[in-house]
Order: sequence, then structure tokens, then C-alpha cells
Amino acid sequence: MKVINEVKLDFPSASANEGFARSAAACFAAQLDPTLEELGDVRTAVSEAVTNAIVHGYPDTLGRITLRMRIYENNVLEIQVKDRGRGIPDVEQARQPMFTTGGEERSGMGFTIMESFMDGMRVLSHPNRGTTVTMRKRISRRMKYERSNA
Repeated sequence: MKVINEVKLDFPSASANEGFARSAAACFAAQLDPTLEELGDVRTAVSEAVTNAIVHGYPDTLGRITLRMRIYENNVLEIQVKDRGRGIPDVEQARQPMFTTGGEERSGMGFTIMESFMDGMRVLSHPNRGTTVTMRKRISRRMKYERSNA
């Protein structure tokens, strides 16, 4: 597929940057004229992915997170969240609902939520080298209304 537009952001894994990443993703996706529901889906999925990188990728230290967003032809939005942290020893286990390594305060639903709000998701991870979550969503084409001169 042909890339129409793309952006790459790199920021510290500070919890305050989760909101920044969510808003940046929504602003980038806005050029596709998504519905409010689609925009909410993107914001939620990015929030979960970045929170996972912060909490699980760098539990004891401050690291770097890269947010890469691309728009492909046919209104396909791709969002990639990458950390260079601890990594996930067993990705399949981590993708199971309710599984968490984050303690009692974590629900273990991050990957499940990402999958439910996006059309596709891929997780690549290597222990001590980090995790990359790539999500895709096709944004529906909305009819444009023209002003009438009546």
C-alpha cells in the first residue's frame, strides 16, 4: 500500500506523555475525517499502547517511546508504539484477557482493548530489547455535504 502521509514522534516514558500521545494520534487521524466514534477508538487504543510501554516496558526507569503514524491509501491509519524496554517473554500469554505483570492495580485488558478498537494488531517483542505494537484501522469515508445556494 502507498503511504499518503506519516509522522514520527519520540518522547520520554513519563506518564504525562500518555495524554500527549493520545492527542497527537487524534490530531493526525483527523485529516481522514473520522467519526467521533472512530476518533475515540484511536485515542483509546493509543492510550492503552503507550500506557503499556510506560508501565511494563520501563517499570523502574525512564526510557524512550516512539509513536509512528502513517496514512495509507483507502483511508487506512497505521499506528506503531515502540519501546526499547524490558520486552515481553511470552506475547501470546500477555495477549490473554486479564493477564498482567503489573500488580493488583492493573486489569490485564490493554491488548484486548487495543484489539477491540482497531481492525488489526501485531505485537513483536524481545526480552531486554523492547516491544513494538502495530495497529491498523480503516476510517470510513463520509459523504461531504455541499452548501446549497437556495
